[in-house]
Amino acid sequence: MKRIFFALAFASVFWSCKTTGTANTSSKSQIETVAVTINLNEVKDDKVLVTVISPKITVDEVTYSIPKIVPGTYSVDNYGKYIEDFKAFDSKGSMLAVTKTDDNTWSIKSAKSISKVTYLVNDTFDTEKGGGFGNTDIFSPAGTNIDAGKNFVLNMHGFVGYFQDKKDLPYNVTISHPATLWGATSMTDYDESTTNDLFKTARYAELVENPIMYAKPDYTTFTIDGMEILIGVYSPTGKVTAESITPEMKTMITAQKNFLGKINATKKYSVLLYLSTMTETDAKGFGALEHPTATTVVLPEMMPKEELVKSMIDVVSHEFFHIVTPLSIHSKEIHDFDYNNPKMSEHLWMYEGVTEYFANLFQINQGLIDEDEFLSRIADKIAAANKMDDMMPFTKMSTNVLAEPYKAQYLNVYEKGALIGMCLDIIIREKSNGERGILDLMQKLSNEYGVSKPFNDNELFAKITSLTYPEVGAFLEMYVAGPIPIPYDAYLAKVGITKTMTKAATNVFLKGQVPYITVDQKTKEIIVIPNMELNDFYKNLNLQGGDIIVAIDGKPYSVDNIYDMITTSQSWKENDAITVKIKRNGKEQTVKGKVKLPYEEKEGLHSTDATKNILKEAWLKA
Repeated sequence: MKRIFFALAFASVFWSCKTTGTANTSSKSQIETVAVTINLNEVKDDKVLVTVISPKITVDEVTYSIPKIVPGTYSVDNYGKYIEDFKAFDSKGSMLAVTKTDDNTWSIKSAKSISKVTYLVNDTFDTEKGGGFGNTDIFSPAGTNIDAGKNFVLNMHGFVGYFQDKKDLPYNVTISHPATLWGATSMTDYDESTTNDLFKTARYAELVENPIMYAKPDYTTFTIDGMEILIGVYSPTGKVTAESITPEMKTMITAQKNFLGKINATKKYSVLLYLSTMTETDAKGFGALEHPTATTVVLPEMMPKEELVKSMIDVVSHEFFHIVTPLSIHSKEIHDFDYNNPKMSEHLWMYEGVTEYFANLFQINQGLIDEDEFLSRIADKIAAANKMDDMMPFTKMSTNVLAEPYKAQYLNVYEKGALIGMCLDIIIREKSNGERGILDLMQKLSNEYGVSKPFNDNELFAKITSLTYPEVGAFLEMYVAGPIPIPYDAYLAKVGITKTMTKAATNVFLKGQVPYITVDQKTKEIIVIPNMELNDFYKNLNLQGGDIIVAIDGKPYSVDNIYDMITTSQSWKENDAITVKIKRNGKEQTVKGKVKLPYEEKEGLHSTDATKNILKEAWLKA
């Protein structure tokens, strides 16, 4: 799960992704199924009714469970807490004795006579409070929304569970909904009516990997190299449409497909974008969640178009590359994921790290960013990784990621994990005289394993070594399984890259992750935080803690358009003329002056050894 935190007082921003429970085309008879009905027409107290027709049960007592955790979220979320009024019935309609054994599991007596279970589902968006990393909210893209007649976000693990030992049975899910709402999903609807949808999956794992978003129809479709892409959008005010973001999405996914080449693990891919009003009962965990054939994205509707598209590119590009790993390359822990007593794989460096590396590498490879931007991102990842526990073996952290102290190091999968991918790429390029890199390795692993053949965790390093070079195996054992920090300088030097120190302008409203501004939720006013050492921007204009920012250069600002203010500030240049209207001690005044940007020393990366240009070009452009 990828989480990137932007510490503004009015919002928490988390970007996430999720590894996959891989679909399986079972040879099991299709006669015995689990039939589910979800009624979106009758919403009572913000809850919907779910009915599950039981398959044949041959034991006297059986359990029904809602997931405690879904694969790749790396957090215990207990979706069963959102289930109410759970009941079990026999074929005559008589209730059976039920005992709730924990937050997510119900034990049903006289199970041989069971006909169905029913329960009500609360949504998770209503309960989110936001807050810093490690909060107890369910991350929005993994959550659920119930907004009668307007929007339903159905991450299926929040609505549908499984009977004991029956997860591998086929699931048929019927969803009744208002005719005005349309369900965006990668699944096929087998019901032609406009008020009922029927979805069929081979097993439970496939069902929970196929989210659906019901809303007023707003979607586009296009095809790239044989893959059908669907972009579905829910924008409460209509500010954003699917059509308005499709050109950028099409450019990005086209570039990704070109980069991947032979790897093509899915024929349909859906991007489901939910835009939050950020009100008290709406989503506050922003980012994306990956599935084998879909990505769910949650972002604030107030974001300016330019920033919205940039965020979509950042998060969706990462999620899309998960079609390589873990969709095509994954361990048994993921393939046979236990939703209520999970065993975690030790290879997050690959599932998340290599995926994150690809999400950056493809952009320079396909000409979407230049070399300076790419190296700046690598430098930022090195700086972020150095702040984490660099002595903790990555495989050990991955295996134990649900518990502390390992859980606190999870974010490093997107920093050091990506850098592991970079170093492996450079080693393979060097040993093959630039002809092959880590993408070639992933293609070979995909051919070796694929969607339906998982590997054993403890055998992966040996397999990778056999497909590459002894130096790759030595790196994995020393720096991924071992406690030794990676000497990034040595690997970057192989492609002519060295460290440099430069002064870089920083955001006037943020110092790292610490904001200089906050908001008054009642008045919506933007306030300079009192009793804080202010940077040169504020000092130069004689702004003080407690000042209310009313307008800048004639444009009024409040919490409703604070993203506009922050985005605009990023284009300010040193000594630009600026006019700030403030309110101090209840009185408005106008301050005129010039922009003085805050600066900080920053470690950067630059190409300094021209003799390594051929290998560097192979690394970045081949």
